[in-house]
Amino acid sequence: MRILVVEDEEPLADAIARGLRREGMAVDIALNGDDGHEKASITRYDVILLDRDLPGMSGDELCKEIVASGELTRVLMLTASGTVSDRVEGLSLGADDYLAKPFAFPELVARVRALGRRATPAAPPLLTAGDVELDPARRTVRRAEGPVELTRKEFGVLEVLMAAKGAVVSSEELLERVWDENADPFTTTVRVTVMTLRKKLGEPGIIETVVGSGYRVPDAGAMKG
Repeated sequence: MRILVVEDEEPLADAIARGLRREGMAVDIALNGDDGHEKASITRYDVILLDRDLPGMSGDELCKEIVASGELTRVLMLTASGTVSDRVEGLSLGADDYLAKPFAFPELVARVRALGRRATPAAPPLLTAGDVELDPARRTVRRAEGPVELTRKEFGVLEVLMAAKGAVVSSEELLERVWDENADPFTTTVRVTVMTLRKKLGEPGIIETVVGSGYRVPDAGAMKG
């Protein structure tokens, strides 16, 4: 998932970003409303964690802009104001969820994952390609009944490719969906990750390189668990 944290308390924003990255998410940070608006305008995020009290454009106004854009992006408001009336007001602005500070980080992760599932078309319980099975919920991959141990980035790349159901996915799109804005667009990270992923999956290979376009898993599909 691609996440944007819009929070003017830099230590808190950094802590949230580090924690979510450990959970395998790609996370960008904006320290004010104007910066958050700019980032949200040029990048499609699955979930935006939005502080209501921001310098520049307010969190309330930014929330309205995000909702008005018609994107599937989900908004989780973070604020020190935790009264019922504050929660109702935040949700009435179009926010999808509301979490008062201070909060337990495991709860934040659970809420972000729940919103992320709503930000994209419903994912099947299992994605398959030949004898490779990927379980998005359990974050596991198996081939011929045996587990395949992958890093978070390798899993993310494979999940994006298999979810594309045979469509070509460019290196740029993989970089955007699996990494974050700190990734160098000229890096060989995607190519190297695909190379190690192929080695771990073994033969016969399921990932094709489409010269000049990107990568695809030709026979990727979905099945019920």
